[in-house]
Amino acid sequence: MNSKIRKYKKITVMVLVVLIICTMWVISASATGDVAGAIENTWTAAKVQIKSVVNNVVFPIIDLILAILFFTKISLAYMDYRKHGQFEFTAPAILFACLVFTLTAPLYVWGIIGM
Repeated sequence: MNSKIRKYKKITVMVLVVLIICTMWVISASATGDVAGAIENTWTAAKVQIKSVVNNVVFPIIDLILAILFFTKISLAYMDYRKHGQFEFTAPAILFACLVFTLTAPLYVWGIIGM
């Protein structure tokens, strides 16, 4: 029992020492000047790059994933059709609609966002 108490005291002391050291290293940051203007200027500079990355990387990756899922679902639906005689078109139709949506998204999404 005495060793448990010593162990807890040792852990408590170590935690307190770490907290004291952390509070000594804390630096208070205060902003002077036009912070909002600096943020707006940064956003204006990065807006073109963000738009380029999203149009050339993000949307094509999403399109590729949806196309693979669509063709896989079509083939699975066809196999089920051959097995059961009934074609289930709900999932392929939803994937096709999502694929069309993401293929055409770069044309109008930036107008909605306001870029």
